[in-house]
Amino acid sequence: MNDEPVDLDKHRGMAAQKATNIRRALAEIESNAKELRDRQAVLEGQLLLLPAASWPDAAAKARYILNLYAAALPSDDTRHRDLVSAILEDFARLEHEP
Repeated sequence: MNDEPVDLDKHRGMAAQKATNIRRALAEIESNAKELRDRQAVLEGQLLLLPAASWPDAAAKARYILNLYAAALPSDDTRHRDLVSAILEDFARLEHEP
């Protein structure tokens, strides 16, 4: 009797192996996406509960929400994308001023 597991992938055809690899990749992606959503929910909960202690903290919160907003914009909405970019550049510039 052999106690070693049988590698079933070796006994499948190429199409079946590719299908199995795709299913495994999709399962991993879904798991990673769920983990990311969970971490994002924790972060957003903290952003809601904890008031900003300084202007840079408030700008960091605004930067986060602006990036979410920009990611949801249609690609042809260049006016709003440019506006978000200008605001983020203002935040970066103002962070370095006394």
